[in-house]
Amino acid sequence: MARYTGPMWKISRRLGISLSGTGKELQKRPYPPGQHGPGQRRKLSEYGLQLQEKQKLRHMYGVNERQFRKTFEEAGKMPGKHGENFMILLESRLDNLVYRLGLARTRRQARQLVTHGHILVDGSRVNIPSYRVKPGQTIAVREKSRNLQVIKEAIEANNYIPDYLTFNPEKMEGTYTRLPERSELPAEINEALIVEFYSR
Repeated sequence: MARYTGPMWKISRRLGISLSGTGKELQKRPYPPGQHGPGQRRKLSEYGLQLQEKQKLRHMYGVNERQFRKTFEEAGKMPGKHGENFMILLESRLDNLVYRLGLARTRRQARQLVTHGHILVDGSRVNIPSYRVKPGQTIAVREKSRNLQVIKEAIEANNYIPDYLTFNPEKMEGTYTRLPERSELPAEINEALIVEFYSR
């Protein structure tokens, strides 16, 4: 299945979390979409809960199913907790780190900046959103792209940089200093349910 490009607000409302990170999707109508949205009282089965958790994380990072599964299997070969390793691998994606540095307002926008060649990693242009950044590598905006209004607006609007990143707004560059800890990753995700889902 190809990457989902449909309405994200509908998915956010169905899953009950803000996928854009702004929270706007759930402010006006904090219930599932559809004719019976407000009064729905569905009790999810164990499988349903596991599937929902997987879909939350997959849509949050904007990854298709095949890539998501491949990353999950890769995380299983690493030492440590499978679920935590999986989330760290997703967090290390280039498009996600561009978003975390505040160079884009959403992960979708960050993905577009990467694909269009506006982002450099250690001075070399990388246009693959799923590129895995290693601790110590530097992410910067290409010199020719520094006047882009979307990037300037995103930097101005951003007021939080995670502790595992450093950012210089004047140079429009940041460094992935270390791997994140579980406490610094999305708290609304229960990764144990995702491990259970794929272990069936």
